[in-house]
Amino acid sequence: MSVRHHLLLSSALFMTTLTYVGAAPAFAADAPTPAPVTGAWQDAGQSPDTRTAALLKVMTREEKLQMVFGYFSTDFKPKAYKRIEGGMADSAGYVPGIARLGVPAQSQTDAGVGVATQASPTPRLRTALPSGLATAATWNPELAFAGGAMIGDEARRSGFNVQLAGGVNLMREPRNGRNFEYGGEDPLLAGTIVGHAIKGIQSNHIISTLKHYAFNDQETSRNFIEVKVDEAAGRQSDLLAFEFALETGDPGSVMCSYNRVNGAYACENDWLLNQVLKKDWGFQGFVMSDWGATHSTAPAANAGLDQQSGYPFDKSPYFKDALDEAVNNGHVSAERLDDMAGRILRAMFANGLFEHPLNGDQAATIDYAAHAKVTQADAEEAIVLLKNQGGVLPLAKTVKTIAIIGGHADVGVLSGGGSAQVYPYGAPANGLIIPNEGPAFFPGPMVFDPSSPLKALQGLTQATVTYIDGKDPKAAAKLAAGADVAIVFATQWTGEGQDAVDLNLPNDQDALIKAVAGANRKTVVVLENGGPVVMPWLDKVAAVVNAWYPGTSGGEAIARVLAGEVNPSGHLPVSFPASVDQLPRTVVDGDRKDKAEHPHADYTIEGAAIGYKWFEKKNLKPLFPFGFGLSYTTFAASDLAAAADGKGLKASLTLRNTGDRDGKAVAQVYVAAPADAGWEAPKRLGAFHKVALKAGESQGVSLTVDPRLLATYDTAAHAWKIKGGDYKVMTGSSYQDITATVTVHLADTTLPVDGTRR
Repeated sequence: MSVRHHLLLSSALFMTTLTYVGAAPAFAADAPTPAPVTGAWQDAGQSPDTRTAALLKVMTREEKLQMVFGYFSTDFKPKAYKRIEGGMADSAGYVPGIARLGVPAQSQTDAGVGVATQASPTPRLRTALPSGLATAATWNPELAFAGGAMIGDEARRSGFNVQLAGGVNLMREPRNGRNFEYGGEDPLLAGTIVGHAIKGIQSNHIISTLKHYAFNDQETSRNFIEVKVDEAAGRQSDLLAFEFALETGDPGSVMCSYNRVNGAYACENDWLLNQVLKKDWGFQGFVMSDWGATHSTAPAANAGLDQQSGYPFDKSPYFKDALDEAVNNGHVSAERLDDMAGRILRAMFANGLFEHPLNGDQAATIDYAAHAKVTQADAEEAIVLLKNQGGVLPLAKTVKTIAIIGGHADVGVLSGGGSAQVYPYGAPANGLIIPNEGPAFFPGPMVFDPSSPLKALQGLTQATVTYIDGKDPKAAAKLAAGADVAIVFATQWTGEGQDAVDLNLPNDQDALIKAVAGANRKTVVVLENGGPVVMPWLDKVAAVVNAWYPGTSGGEAIARVLAGEVNPSGHLPVSFPASVDQLPRTVVDGDRKDKAEHPHADYTIEGAAIGYKWFEKKNLKPLFPFGFGLSYTTFAASDLAAAADGKGLKASLTLRNTGDRDGKAVAQVYVAAPADAGWEAPKRLGAFHKVALKAGESQGVSLTVDPRLLATYDTAAHAWKIKGGDYKVMTGSSYQDITATVTVHLADTTLPVDGTRR
């Protein structure tokens, strides 16, 4: 889900005359409760397809219609809307079950970093993972799975069996307010990390979504902007990320997005839904709309939308009585309605929702202590050490005084705003350890997780640690001047529904950092950010630690890295531009107040050359490159070898820890094609693997490069094609820092696109 109820005060999604009171479906309201019916669909030993077919045979049309229409599950008093009976209070959505047939209700919660709550005086307090972008920075699929399994467990124990997670939109626009929810700029890394998170969530007998499909890469004018993109470029970028995530995570549902794509809204886009997703990729689950992303009845249903979600965010209940009429009159076939309901049922069977029914709110059984360790492990591996001049980090035992400045580091760490907002366990009943920060309404409030870096650092060092809020740069500089080390906590709050104005830190924090660095040459900057930022002060500070939004245990994670208890091993999942002038669009497209203008976002400018591919194609030097990340130890790669293998290739290398500290290294393998292969950029990430190495230890690593990463998409042939020739296979510490290269000859190869690879 992507909008909160308090946004609706000013939203054009609602007609001013709307009055709706949530209730049980009208066709069942006055009827006596029918006797339960049993059948073959209750046999868990049968396949999901067999069970689905058996159940559809005994369902009435009204029951099928009930499956494809979802309600918002939060009161909205200004519009006289009451959450539907049975739905969890202050939650994202609800689809009533069918007691006669034993079909469970669908109880839906946001989002990808934990169990979120709509704005409420008493929100659910749950464990928050680091941001999706932070998890991508771990380059560790196992951590992504563990985090997904953890939040899926909390979702089930909170009374939910559908989690609106799995954000995989690529970072075409570094100012995008939702970048923190996603997996970065590379299709392989993003798709792999998000796919494993989905798999973890669904291990709890919960359906996870994969979202926002597709090309929903900015928030500006998101509800009506039209994205222009070439098919081949789309297949090689955003869509490839979705394809990798789909194959890895096997989500029960895909959530279609708000925007238009090449003319049609994403939720009534035949090419996206019927052709690519269901036919080419063989997706067997169901497509649900984002909250407010449905715009029609017959066109949407026939184009592949299976469930209208979150009514009344849409202007009309398109999949309720109107869909009944459309089926009755043949505008939507009865077979298509069966397909819509059947896809939902199949996802429920495949993920065990029938055999593992919900049992109300069991939050009292959540093991918060164990879950805190899961999110802390994620945060620790997500932290990227960007600069460490003179070895100022880890903090030396000889450091006697430390000045902590800004970021509310005395009480907590920042999180991102919008529908993904998790109100943290350990906070007061209202979820806010710092009230009145940020906007009062959506995507606010600004929420801090109650994990203090200052307090955690005090427990790990013998130094005297003093805090100042940083609102007065002169006072901050004075405190810094008298300390052995100064640590500035700089924050960039981003949230759904709005894009950042630029890439600078807000609230004059750049000036604060310059003032502190001018007073103390041993200044460390800790960034808590939703995405890339520029650093006009970079040459003046000794160290930069990128902590992202680090989650419920983020303060402990940051302190352990600063103190050397943890050796940082995060690597950038995105490029950090030196300035907005390096971007394909210096101004975010589509900043229009009048949606009738149908503004456009032109993604043909960069095509598939997103992020590091754009920088390399245009010969631009970013501030920090994709894949970059320092450590307190050193690593070396050797013995690189590669060979053709089937339709793809295999590579192997040896990684060695050449320093005196244990640490974790990421094997990054990049590939480059012959000049006439038609690639969007000089090279692509082909494979990666993270390994833990003790000081002096070596380990061999074998990796497989997916053939699609060696190919271009041929629109006319409706296939992937590898151009025969000599390919370079490289290893490096980032896309920019290549350490070894070998050459492999590949033959002309055509790959199918019909989903049979899966």
